[in-house]
Amino acid sequence: MKQLLCWCIAVFLILCPAVIYAQNSTKQAAVEQEIRKLDLAQADAVLRGDLVALDKLWTEDFRVNNPFNEVDKANRIRNGAVTYSSFVREIEAVLVHGTTVIVMGREIVVPKGNSPDAGKTINRRYTNIWMKRKGNWRLIARQSSVICQPVSEKTN
Repeated sequence: MKQLLCWCIAVFLILCPAVIYAQNSTKQAAVEQEIRKLDLAQADAVLRGDLVALDKLWTEDFRVNNPFNEVDKANRIRNGAVTYSSFVREIEAVLVHGTTVIVMGREIVVPKGNSPDAGKTINRRYTNIWMKRKGNWRLIARQSSVICQPVSEKTN
């Protein structure tokens, strides 16, 4: 009987971490999928100039380190000084760390109207930081930088 009990405990100790890891992996994958959808929805809201949607995605203390060398509350988006005819976001990495998720990737935008560089295709690298607040994922901070040439045009 002792031998059976020892064997059961050994099996439990071996299998328990695997089960917990599988549960965590499943939960992490679900969070990643949710954040991917929200990150793309944020880009779409910027493209459409939908401030109501953006206010639901951004935290009250949201900050952006923008390509104009400013840290602000997305003031250029809020006041209509920057608008886009095209905004494509390519998510390359999603790092889930509990209630904080970091998204990194590339953006290809075409400003329009009176926006700086209107009509030009702009390639950027970006990092978005999402946090879970009061049960909802919200974008708390963002950084984007213009790259000199598209990644596909770089030569070695």
